[in-house]
This record gives sequence, C-alpha cells and structure tokens, in this order.
Amino acid sequence: MLLFRDATEADWPGIWPFWHRIAVEGETYNWNPESTSDQARDGWMVRRTIVALDGDQIRASAQLQPNYGPASKIANASFIVDPEFSGRGIGRQLVTHVLDEARKDGYRAMVFNAVVETNAAAVHLYETFGFEILATVPDAFAHPTKGFVGLHIMHKRLD
Repeated sequence: MLLFRDATEADWPGIWPFWHRIAVEGETYNWNPESTSDQARDGWMVRRTIVALDGDQIRASAQLQPNYGPASKIANASFIVDPEFSGRGIGRQLVTHVLDEARKDGYRAMVFNAVVETNAAAVHLYETFGFEILATVPDAFAHPTKGFVGLHIMHKRLD
C-alpha cells in the first residue's frame, strides 16, 4: 500500500534517479537531460511536491501548484513514476491523491499545459479521470524517435 505525503528536501535523492532517467529518455517531459541534480531539484521541488512511498522507497512524485495571478484557483500538476514500477497502478493512485488534495486546497479546476500526445498511457489515464483535451499544439515537442509531435492541453473541473 502506498503512502502519500508532502516531500521534503531529504526526499530529493530518492526522486532524482528516476527524474533523471525520464529526462534522459526524453519521451514525456521537456526537461534538459544534462540538468545537474541541483538544477533538477530547483525545478521539481517548487511550491508543493508530493511523494508516493512504498515502505521507505519513493516510487513516484507529483507537483501541485497554482497558475498565476487571477488564474490561481486553477491548479497545475505534473506526475512522474519510477519507470521500474510502471504498470502497477502507482500513477493512478497518485493522480487520485493529487486531485483530492487540489479539491481540499480549493482549486476549481486542473490544467495540464503540455502532455506529450504520444504518451498514450498518461493521456489515457488522465481521460479516465475526466480530463479533456482542449487543444493540441502541433509539432511542439521533439520526440527522440518520432520526430516532432504535439502537446495536449488538458483540463478537468474540480467543483
């Protein structure tokens, strides 16, 4: 059974290995694969970061943060699951937790600004939670094997 909690700086060494692997693979996030651990930490551990623990091992992490200014009642979230543990329902449990937290925090909706259209597992997962694709920015992501692919903007009302 997974335990979810807000991350601390001490959690970064448990997140970094799979953050880095995902960045180097370059298929789902627009992260610089040459980022140092400190640079990656400064980008990931901002505002509210959540970890999913299996015992004392971090298996996944998420960011939950407001959009800016007058749009601050709309949440933005990002999710990463250690690829060694994909396909085990960890992502689904993490999304469920983050959506619950966003509702508790008073957000009216959640938006994902850049879901890589070829990331079929993530797109399908988000759609099962009721997220809709509002638009796709064509040829916006340089996929390492598929060339330029689109980025979906996805949205879900929370109230």
